[in-house]
Amino acid sequence: MVSEDGSEATAFDGCVEALIEVIGHADRAEPLRDYCTGLMMPVARKSVEPLAAVTAPSRVSAKHQSLLHFVGQAPWSDEALMARVRDWALPRMIERGGPITAWIIDDTGFPKKGKHSVGVARQYCGQLGKQDNCQVAVSLTIANEGASLPVAWRLYLPESWTNNSERREKAKIPDEILFQTKPQIALDQIRATLSTQTPAGVILADAGYRADGGFREGLTEQGLVYSVGVQPTLSVWRPGEGPLPPKAWSGKGRLPKLMRRTADHQPLSAKALAESLPADAWETVTWRRQQRRSWVPLCCRASSCRVQGLRSAPSARRRMVPGRMA
Repeated sequence: MVSEDGSEATAFDGCVEALIEVIGHADRAEPLRDYCTGLMMPVARKSVEPLAAVTAPSRVSAKHQSLLHFVGQAPWSDEALMARVRDWALPRMIERGGPITAWIIDDTGFPKKGKHSVGVARQYCGQLGKQDNCQVAVSLTIANEGASLPVAWRLYLPESWTNNSERREKAKIPDEILFQTKPQIALDQIRATLSTQTPAGVILADAGYRADGGFREGLTEQGLVYSVGVQPTLSVWRPGEGPLPPKAWSGKGRLPKLMRRTADHQPLSAKALAESLPADAWETVTWRRQQRRSWVPLCCRASSCRVQGLRSAPSARRRMVPGRMA
């Protein structure tokens, strides 16, 4: 690629040019380029003021105002911008790393000190590993063997925000934005991405999403394969077992519908099931993760078996039961 002055353009330049096409007014091209450049610079804080200082050191104040208006006031579409990033990056991902194999649902916490940032509340923050004051965003990332790419990103609004008209008005939250749980947001992101013909992969999510039955049912309705984490306390039936059928009808009243269990026919926890499996049911699974500049192999013990959850249909899914990490 060659720029207007005849010099060779970089892949970064090509990406920014693609984004400029959907950002709207031509006046937004310069602050967009500066903002993206600042994000790529070795700056500890990626807020507007430090980015202004690193991209325009001789006129920090003017650049700060320009970036502040661009980020906070310019009416460009998040969805259109994310779509352009996906369309630009996806062919390059597949060319270098092969077909898309996974769609990863996750949420990211951003620690905050104050209480005025939109969506901030005391909630679990992954960065801190505990409950604290933070914002949380739900994301959908597509991945293959060589790379990963976020294709959807949405701020989670706790009910303390969605049900507070004064906070909504001050933060300019649109009336159509109502409370949704994180799994509900994730399902919306998945449905929207499916409508773009993005190659589907196995849906991966942690145990926080598995706990929502509506999330799993929504994935099944879309015909998607998924693998989600479970808590060790999850109750399941042993392989090949399930609840007993309802009692026989006595001929009076309504037909019995409740499935049954007895003293000697009970479910058990996922942890207890894992501990009951024989040694030859386990195998070592190894993968590799880049850590700093060297490749560090990681492995774990894993076993798979088909079980039925307490509220699952008889055609239960296969669950991977992990052992200790090495």
